[in-house]
Amino acid sequence: MPAVNHYFSAEPEAGAQRRDIAFTIAGREFSLVSTGGVFSADRLDPGTAVLLRKADLPGPDAAGPFLDLGCGYGPIASVLATVAPRATVYAIDVNSRARELATENAARVGATARVHVAAPDEVPDDVRFAQLWSNPPIRVGKPELHAMLDRWLPRLAPGGVAWLVVARHLGGDSLQKWIIERGWPVARHASQKGYRVLKVG
Repeated sequence: MPAVNHYFSAEPEAGAQRRDIAFTIAGREFSLVSTGGVFSADRLDPGTAVLLRKADLPGPDAAGPFLDLGCGYGPIASVLATVAPRATVYAIDVNSRARELATENAARVGATARVHVAAPDEVPDDVRFAQLWSNPPIRVGKPELHAMLDRWLPRLAPGGVAWLVVARHLGGDSLQKWIIERGWPVARHASQKGYRVLKVG
């Protein structure tokens, strides 16, 4: 039976060879650990890079809480916790290996106490988020993607904002239309390298 390599699998079976992923965001250098069986295991995903460089990162006084939806090995959560040192970040993923790596990478950036890595069902129901950040898993299919956004966008606090990045050729424009049809104000904040950065809220 072949190994299960989907990054959205709960228990990936792909090889777990460790590698360091280095990148720079907002003038800060990051070096995170990754392995096989997680999303974009060999590099900072180009869409995530566009999101982190084009969306409005929180400032140093922001307290959150923030949500990294589909955190993978934790690049978004690590950046948010670094640029907003007072903030609490919830980093959630269905992939158990991704959660292990996100926990390790939170420690790498000195944010173990402020980054809460969890499976989706482990997030307390009463938490409302000032910001939601996501490079959503388009390849799970539209029904699952829409169900995920229907679950988490209502968890935004009053005045909260969601930042999403979606490749145009994978349905970025149709996703924007769907979000509008669900009653959410949404704007295309930026476009770069074939990706759409959407601001919701």
